[in-house]
Amino acid sequence: MNRQQLEHAIRAACNVSDDKELIIFGSQSVLAQFPEPHPDLRKSIEIDASPKNKPNAVDKIDGALGENSMFHKTHGFYVHGVPIETAILPTGWEERTIKVHDYMDQSNVGHCLDVHDLAASKLIAFRDKDTEFVRLLMIENMIDIDTLLDRLWSTDTQSELKERAITWVKRNAESL
Repeated sequence: MNRQQLEHAIRAACNVSDDKELIIFGSQSVLAQFPEPHPDLRKSIEIDASPKNKPNAVDKIDGALGENSMFHKTHGFYVHGVPIETAILPTGWEERTIKVHDYMDQSNVGHCLDVHDLAASKLIAFRDKDTEFVRLLMIENMIDIDTLLDRLWSTDTQSELKERAITWVKRNAESL
């Protein structure tokens, strides 16, 4: 996945959902702050997106642009329409999103997660692929550890999940 593909996905998802604004909250939101990150951070062919103003249109996105759709088969990547509520995010994430405009239509906007909010969300989910992703963000010096810890503390979730993520960050920061 690259930045131009992200912009293409924003255009397609805005057209399908009839919404000019999307929230991009999966791993490929990293492309907003880092248009050319390490190749391992770009290996996902999926963009998680939720229409900002028409949240019920996620099914339209998933049906037209999702996995195994004609869009996927044509472009080699797909847009997964997912309600934003499926992500556990730090308090205030909305104010920290980075706007990515469709290069062909500047009125289409993807509000991409800040890399620290993305990392916090991935650590709360704590799947192997998520911890590997965050570890690489740390290795590449793309996140500030103190900021990440603050974001984890501000995440409204079960204390066990939060503590597990914070412990993981501290251990990995020491070993790098």
